[in-house]
Amino acid sequence: MKFERFIAVRYLTRRQGLFAFITTLIGVAGVSVGVAALITTLSVMNGFQTDIKDKVIGAQSHILIFGKMSKDTYQKKIVALEKLPLVEAAAPHIYGQGIITYAGQSLGLIVRGLDPQQEKKINNLADSLVDGSFTPDWGENAPPPLVLGTELAANLGADIGDEVVLISPQSISTSAGMFPKMKKFRISGLLRTGYYEFDNTIAYTTLNHASDFFGLKQGTTGLAVRLHNLNDAEKAAEQIRPVVGYGYSVKTFAQLNSTLYAALKLEKAMMFIILFLIIGVASLNIASNLILLGTEKLRDIGIMRAMGASPKLIRKVFLWEAMVIATLGITLGLLLACLLCWIIATFNIVELPGDIYYLTKVPVRMQLWDMLSVVGGSYLICFVAGLYPAVKASRVHPTDAIRYG
Repeated sequence: MKFERFIAVRYLTRRQGLFAFITTLIGVAGVSVGVAALITTLSVMNGFQTDIKDKVIGAQSHILIFGKMSKDTYQKKIVALEKLPLVEAAAPHIYGQGIITYAGQSLGLIVRGLDPQQEKKINNLADSLVDGSFTPDWGENAPPPLVLGTELAANLGADIGDEVVLISPQSISTSAGMFPKMKKFRISGLLRTGYYEFDNTIAYTTLNHASDFFGLKQGTTGLAVRLHNLNDAEKAAEQIRPVVGYGYSVKTFAQLNSTLYAALKLEKAMMFIILFLIIGVASLNIASNLILLGTEKLRDIGIMRAMGASPKLIRKVFLWEAMVIATLGITLGLLLACLLCWIIATFNIVELPGDIYYLTKVPVRMQLWDMLSVVGGSYLICFVAGLYPAVKASRVHPTDAIRYG
């Protein structure tokens, strides 16, 4: 062990007096509490972000392609897309706006057409069905099936088996003039993705019925693409654009939900900054502790200087003192954070209302990068806190220190 490290550890463990012990303990505890609070908060926020992202992607896909396609065209493009190395699967989809009416109520919504079998290749939307089916066995003369989000169905007061009317913004020409296109559907299922925006604004039907309703002649309004790796979305989008050709819009899941993800990132960044102030306050305790140590060990500093110790060595002693306190605090903070995250994830301490969040326990997801950022930032703050006491102690004149120490 180097001389300065030996002296720093000795000063920390051999200090006399209750006040000196309490100030050291406060410095260690302050850092540990700050680190634990910051990592635990970031882990909970990561859990909520991951949960929201999984729900959004689970109901959509990694990449969506928008643009009208005939049946032959979209089938050829699916084959071409699935040959790309980053693409796992592709499926057709139809998006259109409409109005749903039931029992005297009318609500605007998005009508989404899909092929239930192909949809399973690109997302887990089928797993979100809480009741019913996309393709019920009702016979040939029954109205087309329509699956509603649970929130939308609750707002309408409708349930499985009820018949509703969809109104298309497209008009049809009759002898009496232009009238909006209307078609009767029967609710065949209820779906809950866990994301309110989807559950309250989207109705699902099969691809052929949606195509007929919007007058697409068995065509689609685009394709949905699933990737092998979600993180390759931007790179895959660049490869997909030349494959689908001119006139089609290619959007990643992040671009489609840019406002939501931007808000989540901003919230996490602000919480990181605010909670980091706890560690900043703890660093002040370290600084005051080292200033007290410099006054307490003034005679020892004078003797070391008289024996040939350089100001640089004295500075190192005090900086090592700050780093030892920081290391103890950070280590205890990491252990405490892991314990808190395990308790939150295992036991239902904070019970969330299931009808709002669609989960009853707080989600927790610890990320290595967040932990490294907290540890690195904590060391930096503690190092800066130790600079002034270290410089002040190194400037003590040997004779004055021995005389007045």
